[in-house]
Amino acid sequence: MNSDGFAPLRRDYLVDDLVQAARSSSVSATIAVQACQNLAETEWLLEIAANNSLVQGVVGWVPLCSPGVISILDRFADDTKFKGVRHILQGEPDEFFMLREDFNRGVEQLKQFGLVYDILIFERHLPKAIEFVDRHPQQVFVVDHIAKPKIKENLLQPWADGIRALAKRENVYCKVSGMATEADWKSWTARSLRPYFDVVLAAFSPKRLMFGSDWPVLTLACDYRAWGDTFRAFIAGLSPDEQERISSGTAREAYRV
Repeated sequence: MNSDGFAPLRRDYLVDDLVQAARSSSVSATIAVQACQNLAETEWLLEIAANNSLVQGVVGWVPLCSPGVISILDRFADDTKFKGVRHILQGEPDEFFMLREDFNRGVEQLKQFGLVYDILIFERHLPKAIEFVDRHPQQVFVVDHIAKPKIKENLLQPWADGIRALAKRENVYCKVSGMATEADWKSWTARSLRPYFDVVLAAFSPKRLMFGSDWPVLTLACDYRAWGDTFRAFIAGLSPDEQERISSGTAREAYRV
């Protein structure tokens, strides 16, 4: 990809930008998810959530590999908007990072605090993600960005088989987000994304599928309103209850909002 295409991200995105973007697509509640792997950002996101009702929860970062992670989790535990934790697994040079013993010991602490773990991976990580999830059968997981299939290359496999296998784990939810940015940023269409949505809809059902925006990274491929319109077209044929579930109910259940 041409690095010039990243120009939309070369500025600060703050809460006023989020309010404007969400309003454009009639989104009334959001979960803010970490982008930096430091505690300062987690604290900053929680401060934003405390002062803006649009942000109903935060998925932050904590040093899960640290022996002292439980004391850090305990420090955040009283904040009712601290909903979960994410580590950017897709960026780790070690393909087996998610299977490390120290990392898994950290993840093992999350359930006592009622915290979700968001899984951020590429499709090639799906076999390891299944092994990772199976180590924590009582932990709630959310797969971000439908595990980033190779939409730009128009490839369904082996992603489809992998995501279907992961979906058999009832403690795993899936976020419909990040699809436009995995496609060709300039020429993607709803039709080109639809087969991938259909796979996760069948695999997870509306009960464990949720809307997500991946904003502001989304702006590389489209604006918030365009993505919201695309998503609503995907679910238009479902029943009103199923539409409400994917649009809001699943996220409220998974993140305890």
